Amino acid sequence: MEQITGKIEIDKKFLEKNSKSFQNISNFKQAIETAVLEDVTLVIKNILSGAIIMESSDLHMETNEDGAELRLRIDGLLQEVCQFTRPQHQAILSRIKLLSGLKINVEKKPQDGRFTVEIENEDGKQEIEIRVSALPAEYGESIVMRILNPKNLISLEELGLRKDLYDVFKEQSQKPNGMIVVTGPTGSGKTTTLYAFLKEIRNPEIKVITIEDPIEYHLSGISQTQVDKERGYDFASGLKSIVRQDPDAILVGEIRDLETASIALQAALTGHLVLSTLHTNDSIGTISRLQSLGEQAVNIAPAINMIVAQRLVRKLCPKCAETQKISLELYNKIKAELQNLPPNIEIPELTTETEISVPKGCDYCNQTGYKGRVGIFEAFLIDNELEEFILTSPSSSALQKLAIKKGLILMKQDGLIKILQKITTIEEVTKVTG
Repeated sequence: MEQITGKIEIDKKFLEKNSKSFQNISNFKQAIETAVLEDVTLVIKNILSGAIIMESSDLHMETNEDGAELRLRIDGLLQEVCQFTRPQHQAILSRIKLLSGLKINVEKKPQDGRFTVEIENEDGKQEIEIRVSALPAEYGESIVMRILNPKNLISLEELGLRKDLYDVFKEQSQKPNGMIVVTGPTGSGKTTTLYAFLKEIRNPEIKVITIEDPIEYHLSGISQTQVDKERGYDFASGLKSIVRQDPDAILVGEIRDLETASIALQAALTGHLVLSTLHTNDSIGTISRLQSLGEQAVNIAPAINMIVAQRLVRKLCPKCAETQKISLELYNKIKAELQNLPPNIEIPELTTETEISVPKGCDYCNQTGYKGRVGIFEAFLIDNELEEFILTSPSSSALQKLAIKKGLILMKQDGLIKILQKITTIEEVTKVTG
């Protein structure tokens, strides 16, 4: 019998033999449908190989009346791949459960697990963790697999920042204390940005400790810990312990309650650099969000150095994007939005003759016209004047007005600059910023 090890190995020979199968969705579908007739292990190998090579972030296997449907999330959007019959789905489900340490005979309650894929490519062997979530649904269990590819661990230079913003991020990462908060909805790339800061600050002379739920990526040279509620190790209690470990910098995966917020802010005020995330719509909303948790403005204002809000937009496919003259409507819109930018912000020339790029679609981008994603950002820096203003507990709109007056570039404006740079489109920017 084959030993279940919690690891799937995909060697170079397998990838070379099936290279055409993982080039686009239609070839991928064909490879899976062929493998289903042979062996369940081969099916899972194909599914995981294709998902990793096509840079999918999540695999969804959802049950329906007839069986199950497989979909991949690529560049933030789900794409249909193929259908499985009920017996085929059951066989695949059981195999995934065995790999990820889930109970096979439990179908009525949610379960979480993980396993590893060891994939061999030109750079040698690489381990990719797969986080598995099983959820009981109307027609059986739905499985979602999150692909935690170390390739996503990028540096500040690779985030897609404007030059002025990159300089700000670099400067803030060098500060010995204070707090950097990254905000945005689920799936907006907050963890990627936090890890980019970690990669920037880590060196043998400083101690960095993290508390995460769960640990998504492993980074050498830092101490990473994971929340374990069953043992009483949550963000608040973990953070108390971490502060006693003499750290220079602390990463808190997420601020969810008043206790965590208070300890994180106190750590920032007592000589530590604290990095964390919060769920808010924009950077300004972070202040009112912390106050709604119960924290006082007198603790918030002096502790926070910078608040970053971000979203992800799809990048135009480099192989098929076409250029065209900007429409008069878009010209007027961009001109109105960018007219009061500070003089230090470099943007491409904008005239009625300016050319922008538009999506077309090819096999390389699965006919979508887009390939990969990039962040659009706003960075709210708190100086002495803003700190004093926050102490008066102003409304978010009044705070935003002052921040803009002091040079805040909104996410929408950053997105419009990326349109002029031929990186993305107005449809993508509007979709995430309104």
